[in-house]
Amino acid sequence: QVQFVESGGGLVQPGGSLRLSCAASGSIFSIYAMGWYRQAPGKQRVLVAGITSGGSTNYADSVKGRFTISRDNAWKMVYLQMNSLKPEDTAVYFCNTRIPPPGSWGQGTQVTVSS
Repeated sequence: QVQFVESGGGLVQPGGSLRLSCAASGSIFSIYAMGWYRQAPGKQRVLVAGITSGGSTNYADSVKGRFTISRDNAWKMVYLQMNSLKPEDTAVYFCNTRIPPPGSWGQGTQVTVSS
């Protein structure tokens, strides 16, 4: 089963930007639809951005226009560019498959948006 390691989180001011990276392991990464998920304190994990194997993207309404998901199949990487960050974006961010559904989860990367 493919595994993912997230990085790039940190503390950022409201209105700032971060770029998250996800490194995949496994031999068939390129055929998977991928997603970035996040889990805020006391809330369930939700999908915020998805990208198909062909590069089509979709976003949760809460991040649309601010976040951009991309992938590099040759390097088995998925990225999330986050702009105009809001305190409500504070969460642990996870990378995982979308299709097929996620299996095991990594540790994620913490994003904290605060003045």
